Amino acid sequence: MIIVPEKEIAGLISAEDSFDAVESVFAAMARGDAYNFPVIREAIGHADALYGFKSGFDRAGLVLGLKSGGYWPGNADKGLTNHQSTVVLFDADTGQAHALVGGNLLTALRTAAASAVSIKHLARKDAKVLGMVGAGHQSAFQMRAAVKQRDFEKVVGWNYHPEMLPRLAETAEELGLPFEAVSLEELGAQADVIVTITSSFEAQVMDAHIKPGTHLACMGTDTKGKQEVDPAILARARVFTDEVAQSVSIGEAQHAVAAGLVAEGDIGQIGAVIEGTVPGRQSAEEITLFDGTGVGLQDLAVAAKAVELAREKGVAVEVDF
Repeated sequence: MIIVPEKEIAGLISAEDSFDAVESVFAAMARGDAYNFPVIREAIGHADALYGFKSGFDRAGLVLGLKSGGYWPGNADKGLTNHQSTVVLFDADTGQAHALVGGNLLTALRTAAASAVSIKHLARKDAKVLGMVGAGHQSAFQMRAAVKQRDFEKVVGWNYHPEMLPRLAETAEELGLPFEAVSLEELGAQADVIVTITSSFEAQVMDAHIKPGTHLACMGTDTKGKQEVDPAILARARVFTDEVAQSVSIGEAQHAVAAGLVAEGDIGQIGAVIEGTVPGRQSAEEITLFDGTGVGLQDLAVAAKAVELAREKGVAVEVDF
């Protein structure tokens, strides 16, 4: 079995590698070549943690496995990231354990890649202002990935805890873009693309905030009860997701569906847009929304790429198992 330790991931897989892997697996899902298994995600009653499994199989790439991990909100005080995960890959022909891969950085990269894929395929070509809602650890990855997809001239940001906004300002400076901390009302008025990446259980971005032509990538809602945006926004928008079943059960669409504002059949797969079987943005005035719930196949795709690169670069640890 191959082990790729967490400490090696940063030197192996780039944001571009992650983008390509995620875009490809989304397309495979739309073709029916790859599918996710049901998600298990539970509060464990200790350390206020959420823990679970995401798994699936990509027949096209013969990638089979699972990601195990979750969210430990107290980890920041211990010098650790709140999200902790490990990916296990299995040989699709024999079922034998094939690889054990550190999943923390991979999770950040694949999540950012998913929103970037949505921006590539759904945002207006002339988008100039990027809006960031949320300033946690993942926000920097999201911003770096987003700016590769459009010629943004400015970043505006909001966070429930304003003291965390320097992370957004520093990331924007790193990218050579001016940054402005704004209210949610002003963010909606300025931004052509909005990325939400929070752990909120209550809508932050409201329908009145969103102007025509905006693309939203809602990336924080991955558990029943979580919510980042007003369900009325989904009723106005053309809604796409990574996987419809997750979108309506644990994603941002769960609230709009429960309120009767959106039906499951109204939600499209981003993979179908990538494949060209479903149109993406159809006008400059249209509002588009990507509900990024985070599917196991994303994790498996980037982990498989990390294993490939680790073997090429001689940093994979091989053990008898």
